[in-house]
Amino acid sequence: MKRPQLRTRYDDGVPILEQLGADDLRQTVIAFRDTMKAHAAAINRLNVYPVPDGDTGTNMARTLDAVVAELETADRGMEPTCRAISHGSLMGARGNSGVILSQILRGLASTLAEVKDQRASATNVADALKKASVAAYEAVLKPIEGTILTVVRESADAAAAAALQGATLSAMLRTARVAGRVALANTPEQLLVLKEAGVVDAGGAGFLLLLDSAIYVVDGEPLPEPEDIDGPTAEQLERITHRTSSTGEIDVSELRYEVMFFLDLDDSKCRDFKLAWGEIGDSIVVVGGEGLYNCHVHTNDIGAAIEVPLLLGGRPREIRVTDLFEEVAEEHEAREATLGGVAHKHHSQSALPPVTCAVVAIASGDGLAELFGQLGVQGVVTGGQTLNPSTQELLDAVEHMNATQVVILPNNKNIIPVANQIDALTTKDVRVVPTCSMPEALAALVSYDPEVSAETNARNMTSAAHSVATGEITQAVRDTSSDVGAVTVGDWIGLVRGDGIVAVSGSLTGAATALLGQLISDGGELLTIITGIDASATQTEHITTWVSQQHPDITVEVHHGDQPLYPYLFGVE
Repeated sequence: MKRPQLRTRYDDGVPILEQLGADDLRQTVIAFRDTMKAHAAAINRLNVYPVPDGDTGTNMARTLDAVVAELETADRGMEPTCRAISHGSLMGARGNSGVILSQILRGLASTLAEVKDQRASATNVADALKKASVAAYEAVLKPIEGTILTVVRESADAAAAAALQGATLSAMLRTARVAGRVALANTPEQLLVLKEAGVVDAGGAGFLLLLDSAIYVVDGEPLPEPEDIDGPTAEQLERITHRTSSTGEIDVSELRYEVMFFLDLDDSKCRDFKLAWGEIGDSIVVVGGEGLYNCHVHTNDIGAAIEVPLLLGGRPREIRVTDLFEEVAEEHEAREATLGGVAHKHHSQSALPPVTCAVVAIASGDGLAELFGQLGVQGVVTGGQTLNPSTQELLDAVEHMNATQVVILPNNKNIIPVANQIDALTTKDVRVVPTCSMPEALAALVSYDPEVSAETNARNMTSAAHSVATGEITQAVRDTSSDVGAVTVGDWIGLVRGDGIVAVSGSLTGAATALLGQLISDGGELLTIITGIDASATQTEHITTWVSQQHPDITVEVHHGDQPLYPYLFGVE
């Protein structure tokens, strides 16, 4: 696209931008997203801090996917473009690296949104980089040098100095990149964990791709090709995982869970919230403002992480939990396989993190299996309404756990009798929480504590499971009668445990809303929706809109379960 009013032409014929317009900013973000995707695997292999969870590049790329999606529906012009970047990065941030990246983008956008004449000069862009650096530091409770924060700050300082000396937009960006590359190369000297692994900071490497993308848009320099990075060896990762934090405060390698959620909270209480989280975890990043925040913490206490904002009058929603130990085990196994080892379909027992009590759960879809893993489940067995696991399959899963005590979540009434046989067939202490549905299992897992006994876990998880009212939608395969009317083949029916068919409709959404009308009582606070492979985004949106209109006080969480035959599973707490 030609912009003669913004470019000058050098002797070699290459057009150079002298100012950055809204379309140029969009192109920069899109190029950044595409380049990050291309480099994601290499950046993942660099990641070792604070734990080797190996997903820095992936999380940054997914965050940028959300930003680009927001841009696609935004109006043209600098202010709406910047607003889309800010909102998309806040709502789409993934993982520690993604949340920090979102704050960098929000800092840039807030400054560029205010430029005159819709065009940002070298000075404007340098000011935006400085604001991005300040914003990133403010989002982190305990800023650590030798990370992406350092790389952004050094780049921004160099950009400001170059702009002050009258540098062009291209020259200013190149000066910033040189300083950023030097800062990145020095990160191992600032963080021992990087030096031991023989790598630079992964987040910092990702940030430099933003400068590469801006330079590509401004003066046409080709974007960098992904490098073939080996990353640390399996032995280095193992050693790093167990080393103690240099601060002597919290050993981040022993913090098992990554907890993320959106939080509705009064801005005046944000600082108190971050300080309270600092008592139970680390790697704390809180991004947002005007009552809405995207929050990230590594902790061993999932319950406390969620309760802290509640005590301050906040409302967490769209809660996501990742078992970092499981990711570490997967990363170790992948490195061993790369170095010539044998890749196993299942982890060996020693590859799983040792716990006092492990959980084995039956899942009927890939999405549910992933969700269970995020909530701390160490073993997932395929099963469901039409594919029930055998006693031997359950026993194998229990024996595979790196724990002497195990809780089983059957998640179907037909599987409970099989699960009840396992304790007599193993030397391990096995308890069964008699869950009859996937939503019950999700509720039970909120009460799971890997460091207490199976007996205590079974008692607490059973109580939590019984607090959930559950229902499901499926399609009738034969004509029948019910308390709510005749059922014809092909009708959509809503089922409630103990009550049978409570809703019948010719449409899926009609049956779903009728079922929810039965499930949601005045005391319901949280509705969990698990979508199956036959559910569409349009149908899900119709259902959630109905809930927001009929029950505006209830919080809705949607999870992709990918289960067959049952497009929707519901749980109301």
